[in-house]
Amino acid sequence: MHKLIRTLGFALLALSLASCRLIYTPDVHQGNLLDKKTVDQLQPGMTKRQVLVLMGSPSVNSPFNQNQWDYVSTEQHRGGDIKVHTLTLTFNNDALVRTEGDFFAEDAQKLVDDTKKYHASYPVDETKGDKSTDGGAPEKKDDGGK
Repeated sequence: MHKLIRTLGFALLALSLASCRLIYTPDVHQGNLLDKKTVDQLQPGMTKRQVLVLMGSPSVNSPFNQNQWDYVSTEQHRGGDIKVHTLTLTFNNDALVRTEGDFFAEDAQKLVDDTKKYHASYPVDETKGDKSTDGGAPEKKDDGGK
């Protein structure tokens, strides 16, 4: 009986912490992260190979429609609603003819700026560890010339 009461107590505690949003829920970004500079470089008439080098592999490349590439990304902020962003490229005879859709144009830079705030604000030399700089040799004590 004592174990049952303790288990129920822990369950209630966990439930109350979850309902208070004290449990951390990270932002989730998945798929192709495109920036405005890259998308602005797309020109009608570019070959599929040129687009592949510039943009990377598409998220969706249907085997039934070789003339359409879809770049899809999803964004979820702190467990909220999922936002889906798409960019569709249409080709005709291996040449780009149309681009349409939305993408992370302004959000990509915001995402980069958000990640910078988690880096250390003080100077850090990552090449040095916790070891001493003299190669780990033990310190010599001065015994007064004995």
